[in-house]
Amino acid sequence: MPAPLTDATVDALRAQTPGTQHTTHFNHAGASLPSTATLEAVHAHLWREATMGPMEAGVAARAQIERARSLAAGLLNAQPAEIAVTTGNSQAWGSAFAALGTWQPGDRILVGRHEWGGNLASMRLSAVRAGASIEVIPSDDSGEVDPEALEAMLDERVRLIALTWMPANGGLINPAAAIGQIARRHGIAYFIDAAQAVGQIPVDVAQLGCDVLTGAGRKALRGPRGTGLLYVRQDFLPRLTPAYVDTQTAPLDDDGEPVVRSDAARFESVEVASALRCGLANALQEALDIGVDNIRTRIDAVAQTLRAELAQIDGVAVLDQGRERSGLVAFNVAGIDAREVQRALAAQGVAVGSNGVGYTPFDMNARGLTQIARASVSYLTTEAEIGKLVESLRTLVR
Repeated sequence: MPAPLTDATVDALRAQTPGTQHTTHFNHAGASLPSTATLEAVHAHLWREATMGPMEAGVAARAQIERARSLAAGLLNAQPAEIAVTTGNSQAWGSAFAALGTWQPGDRILVGRHEWGGNLASMRLSAVRAGASIEVIPSDDSGEVDPEALEAMLDERVRLIALTWMPANGGLINPAAAIGQIARRHGIAYFIDAAQAVGQIPVDVAQLGCDVLTGAGRKALRGPRGTGLLYVRQDFLPRLTPAYVDTQTAPLDDDGEPVVRSDAARFESVEVASALRCGLANALQEALDIGVDNIRTRIDAVAQTLRAELAQIDGVAVLDQGRERSGLVAFNVAGIDAREVQRALAAQGVAVGSNGVGYTPFDMNARGLTQIARASVSYLTTEAEIGKLVESLRTLVR
């Protein structure tokens, strides 16, 4: 069991993270800061490719490249055969969705109010154009997706329940396991977009009851951009036919017929960014070594401190909903466009994010929001960094 994170431990981790010496980073939900060891893992494989040749380097480092899959399985309480290493969360989610096959008029997709705009785009391009519908599951008074309301919506035409576990526009955490219990009881396919969750909170796919779960390497895991994870439950794999295959994912048999792989790697490609996968493996190992329970505890405490500090600033409104909250802290500054807030803080060396309606359209429209500023924390975030962000915002308000 990894030891709890102390201030001394965090200082040591920051010393191994070059970015902490150059920026005050509150955009970990966009992309976090990689460690020196992760950067070295990427560089080491690039050097192998430069000196051995890229194909030969891939063979020589095959075990190291494949390590990301087994580490991800351990992180998610899955089997390695249920994990595909992808180029990102959106690619993972879109590939699984496309593999569901042809949609029919009258088919229904039920989504949480916080569904990611990219997922909605995929649904609209194929399912809705074919005559299926996207319907929003009501939220309760806290803003979370309401499991009881979901149950009341179900009939034989519901083909998919999709949930963005932790939305991009604030700190709310949806009740993913409660939704999973309903989906399993009714035998309905259940997809979880866990882009913000993987590496930030404990993820147990068996406890969640999901058929598909996706995650990003660049966010809480602190892995390289251009990496992601796709979990597909083994019993669910036969229901998914990839929209695209190649010589690795569906090699031709003696009769010239494609034989689709029996594991989740059917959603990968023969063209692997091996250096990035080496970096992802290191990032996954670091998360496991620190302990996701410890990460969750630290991030929750830091985010609570940040929310309390922001709430004391006249003209700043904290916008987070939910009973349980993540390390994403949404706020707006009265009279100042969120993108201008982002630019003004960047000029002072403080990085935050800003989101518009397109990121989470159902939720933003339901709450009458056109934009939000977002300060997202990590277990690396310190009180001194919170102080700098707060003082920069006070200056901006004045």
